[in-house]
Amino acid sequence: QVQFVESGGGLVQPGGSLRLSCAASESIFSIYVMDWYRQAPGKQRELVATITTGGSANYRDSVKGRFFISRDNAKNTVYLQMNSLKPEDMAVYYCNARRTPSWPPFGSWGQGTQVTVSS
Repeated sequence: QVQFVESGGGLVQPGGSLRLSCAASESIFSIYVMDWYRQAPGKQRELVATITTGGSANYRDSVKGRFFISRDNAKNTVYLQMNSLKPEDMAVYYCNARRTPSWPPFGSWGQGTQVTVSS
């Protein structure tokens, strides 16, 4: 089962930026959809951004224009560039993968990386 290690989180002021990384334990070249999720305290995990093998990206409405997902298949890594961060973006961020958009995530959930947005 593919495993993921997320990194790059930290404390940032509102309006700041962070770049998250997600390293997979095996090749992601053929994995159709790579996702970033987040979970805030007391809330359910939610899908933030997705990217297909062809580079097509989708975002939840609240992060459109501020977050950008990318993938480097050669490095088995997915990135999430987060700009203009808001307090409501504060959460633990996770990545995972899906064989097709209609299937659930199939990888093991990692520890995630904490993003704290505070002045």
